[in-house]
Amino acid sequence: MYQLYYYPGNANLAPHILLEEIGADYKLVLVDRNQNEHKSPAYLKLNPTGRIPVLVDGDLVLYETAAICLHLADRHAAAGLAPAIGSRERAEFYKWIVYLTNTLQAELIVYFYPERLADDAAAAAQVKAHAERRTGDMLDLIEATLAAGSGPFLLGAAYRAVDPYLLMLCRWTRGMHHPARARPHLARFLETVMARPATQRAFAAEGIAAPFY
Repeated sequence: MYQLYYYPGNANLAPHILLEEIGADYKLVLVDRNQNEHKSPAYLKLNPTGRIPVLVDGDLVLYETAAICLHLADRHAAAGLAPAIGSRERAEFYKWIVYLTNTLQAELIVYFYPERLADDAAAAAQVKAHAERRTGDMLDLIEATLAAGSGPFLLGAAYRAVDPYLLMLCRWTRGMHHPARARPHLARFLETVMARPATQRAFAAEGIAAPFY
């Protein structure tokens, strides 16, 4: 049985949705950020970065959301959550999951924690504003990709592990002046992924209430 260490709506959401898509046997383990449990000695033994999530798969303890998603896709290849190894679509799959984690998610972290890059409140406000603008540019790129593709998903007709990852990150923009849902193709994408029963089960299990994105 897998164990997924989580906090509602955090970076665990994408692998949580994948576990539901796969139909895997798993247990959720709450890491209460309000009590700083992600900085506790017990949790730091699992993930020395103190970040959420962690996936425990037997004697494997894995952190980093993209790594967890790739592991689940490979461990459950029959679920079709990743294209065939060596294929052109697999290369595109790698490109997008790296873009989502290294570029979009990294910028969203700057947006949510601008004080890490500033010495005072005024500077932090500037950092946050710049991060929101850069995030908007990244969402515009994804919007254009969806517009040019065969849809309804990021890689085309097939649902892949990148799609719940994109949903998760788009959800984090819901408080911005121009959130992901304000773009028509992204809005349709979000509606499509949110309509999947596995997505709805994961949201319900984490107690995530509307607005979902």
